[in-house]
Amino acid sequence: MSDKQKRADNSIQSRIRRSEFKAPFWARNRHIQTLWPRFIQRRRPLALRVEKLSLPDTDSLNLVWGQPETIPESKGLAVIFHGLEGSVKSHYANDLMAELQSQGWQTVLMHFRGCGGELNSTPRAYHSGETEDANYFMQWLDKKFPDLPKVAIGFSLGANMLLKLLGENPAQKLIKAAVAVSTPFKLAECAESINHGFSKVYQNYLLKSMVKTLRSKMQHIDYKGLLSIDDAKVAQLTNFRDFDESVTAPLHGFVNADDYYQKCSAISFLKHIETPTLILHSIDDPFMNEAVLPEEHELSDSVDLELSETGGHVGFLHGTPWKPKIWFHKRIADFIEPFSIHNVVQE
Repeated sequence: MSDKQKRADNSIQSRIRRSEFKAPFWARNRHIQTLWPRFIQRRRPLALRVEKLSLPDTDSLNLVWGQPETIPESKGLAVIFHGLEGSVKSHYANDLMAELQSQGWQTVLMHFRGCGGELNSTPRAYHSGETEDANYFMQWLDKKFPDLPKVAIGFSLGANMLLKLLGENPAQKLIKAAVAVSTPFKLAECAESINHGFSKVYQNYLLKSMVKTLRSKMQHIDYKGLLSIDDAKVAQLTNFRDFDESVTAPLHGFVNADDYYQKCSAISFLKHIETPTLILHSIDDPFMNEAVLPEEHELSDSVDLELSETGGHVGFLHGTPWKPKIWFHKRIADFIEPFSIHNVVQE
């Protein structure tokens, strides 16, 4: 058992705790945990409504509501931030929205720029530390629904972004509570870890989508003066670090990939968070390694980190092969319930 696992086991009063999740015998492998919900498990039915949100720089975001815009006696508004190259179709987003909807929450997912099947209109894209759009979106939501308490849930890249947003704005009152699932706390370490072994399969899958999107945008948008890389060289990028060095960093004002990783990793923002925050993480996450995990002193008193030995990346699959379930649905619902309109006094 590793030192971090021992700490999670022994720290009953600690901010780092052992998760109650335990993988069933048939799904103890981290790749089964990661891939089964994505490719095998059926999606839950979910009625959707799409809305376009105009941004101050003339670009726009596609929002997806998981239920009618106005719900009588809604518990509150649950905001979802997806992961790298994700969308409302991602298993974790679709099924969590369906679960929370069934429990009386109003749900909405914010697609990052260029995600959700529609290219955005400016060179700017999204990345793990891009909080400006999310902050604008939350301000817009608060004006639209001033009386509804709002909670936020982020997955993977969206989890890193959400934690950074909360750490950048300790005094914020728009988000009453937050949950982060499978967070890449240290971006440089994650980029290195996913570039080895079977994990490269995940990297290649995601990188292919990232490259395809950029090449499509380069056919319509002039990137001269922004990137010193052409279409042919973009097609030859083979890992996340190369992509971040050649594209993400220069496109978003960072000196290089290391500058981007250092300034945007959630690990640096956790100790500043004042919003009640739950982090769910599996030690066997194939997108990263144990070295990314925060230490006790890096967490604020408002942040709880629950570690499980198994669970993969945004997996946490339990039940039987015939009736598989996702454990974090209930854990998230239980965590945000005290912050529903029935349990909080509006400020």
